[in-house]
Amino acid sequence: MSQKQLKEAFISNLNGTSLLEISAGLSLAPLCLLCRGLLLILYYLHHGKPVSSRKYSLLLDFLVLVSPLLFSCTVLSPIIFFMPVILAAFCAGIFSKIYSQRKREARAPFGQIVKEFQKTYLDPEYIPAVTVFRVYVNVLTSISILAVDFPQYPRRYAKAETYGTGVMDLGVGAFIFGNALVCPEVRQKSYMTQPRFSNLARQMFSVWPLISLGVGRLLSVKSIEYHEHTSEYGVHWNFFFTLAFVRLAASVLLAIFPKHKAWLVALALAVLYQLLLSTTSLKVFILHGSDGRDSRLGFLNANREGLLSLLGYLAIYLASVQVGLWLLQRRASVRGWLEALRGLALAVLVLFLLLQLCQACTEPVSRRVANLPFCTWVLAHCLLLLSLFVLTDLTLVFTKLLVKGSSVPCCWKVVQPPDSSKKHGMGAVPVGREDKLSRLCLISAINKNQLLFFLLANVMTGAVNILIDTIHSKAAFTLCILHLYMFFNCLIMYVLHARNIVLKFW
Repeated sequence: MSQKQLKEAFISNLNGTSLLEISAGLSLAPLCLLCRGLLLILYYLHHGKPVSSRKYSLLLDFLVLVSPLLFSCTVLSPIIFFMPVILAAFCAGIFSKIYSQRKREARAPFGQIVKEFQKTYLDPEYIPAVTVFRVYVNVLTSISILAVDFPQYPRRYAKAETYGTGVMDLGVGAFIFGNALVCPEVRQKSYMTQPRFSNLARQMFSVWPLISLGVGRLLSVKSIEYHEHTSEYGVHWNFFFTLAFVRLAASVLLAIFPKHKAWLVALALAVLYQLLLSTTSLKVFILHGSDGRDSRLGFLNANREGLLSLLGYLAIYLASVQVGLWLLQRRASVRGWLEALRGLALAVLVLFLLLQLCQACTEPVSRRVANLPFCTWVLAHCLLLLSLFVLTDLTLVFTKLLVKGSSVPCCWKVVQPPDSSKKHGMGAVPVGREDKLSRLCLISAINKNQLLFFLLANVMTGAVNILIDTIHSKAAFTLCILHLYMFFNCLIMYVLHARNIVLKFW
């Protein structure tokens, strides 16, 4: 077999992993974020000022926010269930240290602190969990697209061939979910007063970079005979095309139907698509082609997975628009977000129950066809991860309340309610300091240039695969390459962010 055939076989015919293992892995990112926040607060407690060195900030963020995830999906994957316990214990130890060493004048009974925490006002214009969710999906995807070509990346984490729940299968759906959370229909407050189709022209223009990247990827992959998994999207289709066409189709539907009914449109679309899969020959066509022997003749046959799975991804996108609208409902206090957290937890529970019901009544999860169980699974785990990020942010707000004056980048800004005195509440953190800290934050840096980060990861992944025999790499070499790859990508984003450069002109 040629090197191309070996690599294609290496990522083919896989069956995924368990829902429990994916859930355990998802908890690592929020715990890393919590650990970073607690370390910054502890530093402030000891030194009376935040970390101000760009070099040390980047090093801390990379070692705490990125490196543990890289280890967890390679050499530490056999103990993945113990890693959340280890990280949680480490975070508990840091919190205990902060609680015991806070200044004497800042000390108060624990019950009083809890009451003050619930009444704390938060900046209603900024929801850090949404930003962090989107950034971490990008980071995890960037790690996986290269790591999957190394033997240290468990095969059960890679994309499943037809049925199954692989980590990379979830990453595809999570990308759709994250894009929908910040789409124009969610962000534009004046949307209701504008003509219904006023956004379509703008959306058609805004997706041209995705289409261009899709064409660029197609041409480059075919020209250098790069290894590819044909049954993933088809012969010519790729995920950039999926992102572009889902956004366009969603804009059309949201121009026709009220956006606050997006969940109903999503439900109708997903159920109708599943009925077609279950009662017609559509599923056989997607899996085996028009002749039943995996024919790839003709454009539709050649790209049947990519084209027909658009219906499932569109349902995920529309449901995620509804989540975004719900998150943007004005909640000014911690108490309001605690209630929202309960709502998210209930939604996650309901979706997991629906997932079991869907799989029992229809078929297992399949990313390849993007069926109803796949849509339900993606929404359940994305809401779970989002809930964990909200919980992390609230925990950091509580810790900042213990050490007044401390601040954590990409965390909720605590503001002073207009009708209360600073004596009984926590004063607003000076805006200048928050802006300066955000310039030292890797999450903010990646968030500013997310598409560039993803594109750069794809280019570097191709370069590494061309230059290195990844399949036969040893563990130490693999970890070295993956760390250099991720650090270089993060460093470029960090430098651009420090210079306030945003490479977006559409």
